[in-house]
Amino acid sequence: MKTRRSLPLLALSALLTTEAAAQQNSPAAPLDPGKALDIINMTMVHDVISPPAAARYYAYTALAPYCIVAAHSKRLPTPQHLVKGFTADLRLDTVKAAYDYRLAAYYSMLEAARLLLPSGETLVEEEANFLQAQARQGVAPGVLSQSVRVGKLAAAAVVKFSKGDHYGQLSALKRYTPVKAEGSWYPTPPAYLEAVEPNWKTIRPLVIDSARQFRPAPPCAFSKDTTSAFYREALAVYKISKKLTPEQLEIAQFWDCNPFAINTSGHMAIGFKKISPGGHWMNIAALVSRQQKVGFDKTVYVLCAEGLTLMDSFISTWEAKYASNRIRPETYLNKYVDIKWQPVLQTPPFPEYTSGHAVVSNASAEVLTYLLGDKIAYVDDTEIPFGSGQRPFTSFRQAASEASVSRFYGGIHYMDSITSGNEQGKKLGRYIVATVLMPAGKAQLNKSQPTARK
Repeated sequence: MKTRRSLPLLALSALLTTEAAAQQNSPAAPLDPGKALDIINMTMVHDVISPPAAARYYAYTALAPYCIVAAHSKRLPTPQHLVKGFTADLRLDTVKAAYDYRLAAYYSMLEAARLLLPSGETLVEEEANFLQAQARQGVAPGVLSQSVRVGKLAAAAVVKFSKGDHYGQLSALKRYTPVKAEGSWYPTPPAYLEAVEPNWKTIRPLVIDSARQFRPAPPCAFSKDTTSAFYREALAVYKISKKLTPEQLEIAQFWDCNPFAINTSGHMAIGFKKISPGGHWMNIAALVSRQQKVGFDKTVYVLCAEGLTLMDSFISTWEAKYASNRIRPETYLNKYVDIKWQPVLQTPPFPEYTSGHAVVSNASAEVLTYLLGDKIAYVDDTEIPFGSGQRPFTSFRQAASEASVSRFYGGIHYMDSITSGNEQGKKLGRYIVATVLMPAGKAQLNKSQPTARK
């Protein structure tokens, strides 16, 4: 496997002795990158960012601090190795005074979010609060100002790189028009929202080679025939909705992760904001890193790897969704089975196959299992602010399995979409592990998995 190293941060080695001099002025209290993530999460919830776009933001906001941490620790892979085509030089040779790399990394996470998010300027106050807190803890003003400078360099470099991923060109692409042909996706109630990000396949991936690299097998053919495989898939969704156990209902609601669900009453429509699927898994990565006490550097590494995984997972599943353009259960069942039937969860505004939850959750589980370990029990409290309580899990893979099937319980996915999405996500996650996370020469893939990029 070829290691991707272009223009490493050559100037940093000369600065490490300068940075070491700042240790006497290091923050008194340990910094937790998960706290910065919490702030970014709530900003994204406020902005009602779609799931694929949220994944993109998570990837870049976590890459910025990683650039600084990886330069400090030679035990971590370089950003150039993790991210295809990332050639940024942070110009750290221009920073002559002492700084603390942890302060710089934490600040860069907020700064990258400030520069990228729609309402990012609201984070100026969060940045100021962070700096004031460090000053009260006794961090020298000079160290603090130089740490901010390094943080801004990293954030600016990552944001500059992000501008080449074609996100800025999405609005200029041909507008998506729903097809009224049988079996095709069509907007669903209650708001009949237009399709979300139909051209997301044009976004540049960070690790995988292309949006189509892990395209699943085609879904079973559409049919109205009551003896067909497709009818059985739809009827299974209908039947489970009629006999959900309390736990199955709880599972569906826990993993809802709908950034903007709409409830209607008469002529009134009320929107409810929630964290995105990617945000949920970023929070899992942070809370387990905290629970396992892996330290600042490893936590930043975990968040960065998870962010990259989310971005490429959404590119992969979104390509499959609009390639298949498959009808949602709600549309099919209302037309051919029961006109009054409603799913437990609100149907998201994009095609059905494959399940994004299945792809993203299984890819995340593979990466987090590699980085943090298997059979790690934890309590997921991500959804408490959004009214869904908490749930215990015995491993990341168990959580991924539950997240996947939650969409079947919720009435918004057929089971074959979940099964195919599970496999798609596992393949993608294992590819990321083997290609950029495992040390060179140690990547061992099963025969059923794609080989690492040479």
